[in-house]
Amino acid sequence: MVIGTDLVFVPEFARQLEVPGSRFEAVFSAQELRVAGQKADRAQHLAGRWAAKEAFIKAWGQSRYGQPPLLEDAPSVWAEIEVIPDAFGRVAYRFHGHVAEHLSQAKVALSISHDGDYAIAQCLLEVG
Repeated sequence: MVIGTDLVFVPEFARQLEVPGSRFEAVFSAQELRVAGQKADRAQHLAGRWAAKEAFIKAWGQSRYGQPPLLEDAPSVWAEIEVIPDAFGRVAYRFHGHVAEHLSQAKVALSISHDGDYAIAQCLLEVG
């Protein structure tokens, strides 16, 4: 079992989202962007999702300690990591493509929190 954590400074993240051609938009799924568009603070919401993706990448990387990475760190890989809410706002990961293939037997848990100018996420990962 490994853990990944990421902390995002929301004002800087919001500034980067506004930059034309920013890679941040490319890493979110259509559903993630649609849900974010319904929130009072879109940037804060997406900052939490970004932190969740980062936390997962860190946990996955740590689970492969001493072994070469399986996938390149590219926007296409990040887009394969989707954060989905349930009807009550609780979050979980949904994996697509190559990420899903490599993690078919994995157990994963996610927590996202916001406080003031910060968003934080933690990912707990157990790879068979």
